[in-house]
Amino acid sequence: MKNVFFIIAIYMSSIANALANQETDAALSWLKVVDSGQYIESWQQAAPYFQEQLSSSAWEQALNQVRAPLGKVISRQVKNSSQHSSLPGAPTGEYIVITTVASFEHKQSAVETITISKVGNEWRAVGYFIK
Repeated sequence: MKNVFFIIAIYMSSIANALANQETDAALSWLKVVDSGQYIESWQQAAPYFQEQLSSSAWEQALNQVRAPLGKVISRQVKNSSQHSSLPGAPTGEYIVITTVASFEHKQSAVETITISKVGNEWRAVGYFIK
């Protein structure tokens, strides 16, 4: 009987890892759009909550000021992620906060925080911070 529970635990762990990979993949795919300088496209792909908080032109302006000077991404590594059902100032929902460490042409190391939220069956960006 112990073997059955062990096999079930491994199976459930595999499912959880696959779901975490889907969420991380969604965030990293969105970041690739940002990386390519397609700021308006990244705004269009973001969650409605994100779009309600910031106009596309304000988003484009912010990224032109903050991201563009960093240059191209050299590397990016996901450091951690955490699930949340609520975040300060945001409505209750399903959120994943992902932290990466990235290296850029003009900045050796930066910490990025990407927050994604479940919209229908998709994970979409609701926040992006870099320092």
